[in-house]
Amino acid sequence: MIEVQQMLLFEPRTVPQLLEEIKALTKEIQELYCLDAIPWLIGWSGGKDSTAVLQLIWNAIAALPIEKRTKTIHVITTDTFVENPIISTWVRKSLTKLKILAQEQKMPISPHLLHPEVKETFWVCLIGKGYPAPRNGFRWCTDRMKIQPVNQFIRDLVRVHGETIVVLGTRKAESTKRAATMKKYEAGRLRDRLSPNSRLPNSLIYTPIEDWRDDEVWLYLMQWDNPWGNNNKELFTMYRGATADNECPLVVDTSTPSCGDSRFGCWVCTMVDKDKSMEAMIQNDEEKEWMQPLLDIRNELDIKNDRPKRDFRRIYGRVELFERNMGDDTTSVEPIPGPYTKFWREHWLRRVLEAQTHIRKTAPLEMRDITLITPEELSEIRRIWLEQKHEFDDSLPRIYEEVTGEPFADSRPAAERKLLGSDEWTAIAEICSEDEMHLELMAKLLDTERQYYTKPRRTGIYADLDKCFETSSRSKDEAIGNAHYQRNLKTAVNAVIANPSENIQQVKSAIAQTNSSAKNDTLDIAKLKEELESSSQSKQLSWADIKYSTPDVGEGKHSD
Repeated sequence: MIEVQQMLLFEPRTVPQLLEEIKALTKEIQELYCLDAIPWLIGWSGGKDSTAVLQLIWNAIAALPIEKRTKTIHVITTDTFVENPIISTWVRKSLTKLKILAQEQKMPISPHLLHPEVKETFWVCLIGKGYPAPRNGFRWCTDRMKIQPVNQFIRDLVRVHGETIVVLGTRKAESTKRAATMKKYEAGRLRDRLSPNSRLPNSLIYTPIEDWRDDEVWLYLMQWDNPWGNNNKELFTMYRGATADNECPLVVDTSTPSCGDSRFGCWVCTMVDKDKSMEAMIQNDEEKEWMQPLLDIRNELDIKNDRPKRDFRRIYGRVELFERNMGDDTTSVEPIPGPYTKFWREHWLRRVLEAQTHIRKTAPLEMRDITLITPEELSEIRRIWLEQKHEFDDSLPRIYEEVTGEPFADSRPAAERKLLGSDEWTAIAEICSEDEMHLELMAKLLDTERQYYTKPRRTGIYADLDKCFETSSRSKDEAIGNAHYQRNLKTAVNAVIANPSENIQQVKSAIAQTNSSAKNDTLDIAKLKEELESSSQSKQLSWADIKYSTPDVGEGKHSD
């Protein structure tokens, strides 16, 4: 399918035509490079497209006299800590080679390996904060883990130099959606071949291989030697190993499939139905079977209905409702599920540590130093559980030691100084018996007091104690019933505002009925409106009528 789309987008070029294209691109790169002092930044992922771009630019700049190689070219790649471990290892080794060869050949190329902030990593967000596995409706991972580190690096360059040119390996042939997006940015070009960056001011985008097809990318990589010492055939082998049929031939005609479907990314990604590349790697190579625990975790995260694993409240403690379409013209008002519960956060921590321990014992020697979750991430998760979740039973060190057989060493100063611990948690749990919300409330109140106990001033403690009651003083049924009550109250008030002549007393009575039955039922708004519309009173109500309306004491009678 992809090959057919590419044939429709671009007519196939002969090898001599591709050679002319490469010569023209080489000249274009040299002219753009020498035109001004604006620094260049190449986004390199280690994949075929970004490798082709980096190779093109390296060869073009290497052909310039040394005295003209005055402008630094920054090569950046982002390690999210959850990249496919095979690709991550390949990238790190490649950056080391690139740095050494650039210095030896006096190339103005500087490699940078970027990482997301510890508080924004995948496991800190999922295990620490309880974020659910990413979905199309809540794709929290990409911006935090990939976009923000790159954007920050670019902003730092812009602060120093005023402008920057970002070189990318994006191509129109990747998809029709990508082609449409690139076409839109072409319309805003202020300079030839340079498009504006909508997210970053003072940054221009240069896409030298935007019109290349997959087969042309592979032909270039296979026929031109890698200038920084990598073997492009190894890259080819990785792509071939990541396809189900174990094939990645060069495209020579319309009937030959290309390697374009092989895509590498985060091994935990739940934005796709299956991690086909990792599945194919395990299937095609016995030496990669050690990655099976990673695939198992990814598949366990990727379930359609994870509601039983999540809290009935949002992450800030409130119940929020949404109207869900059930089909057959029926709807259901339900709570929006929140973060993973304490049990499931501890479960995912245990699963990741078990996988890491297993791989360090069974993987090939060169992969046994693998780290699936860093000590810094573990420390931040522990901090979140203790300080934000108020889970002072401090289960992380216990789980870590149970799985790894080693004590957990927290890098945070004074991390082991605590007034409340697992003994106090156990005592409270016994007192609260099976009442989880009572346990949560007691834990929050005690830990909030503990946090203020160490402060020189206790300003704000009453507000924080109020928050504890607001979020944890009701049972699940009571909290959901109260959310329905608030929703019905707002709807009823809006109905009165829309038609002030309606009987306000009937609205009050309906709300009172909703309040008394909030646990078991919700107000039928349609029925309420029907009652209001059938009211015989048509008097225009004033603010005083609404605020000081007299209560009913009998049929058609009012008290004096």
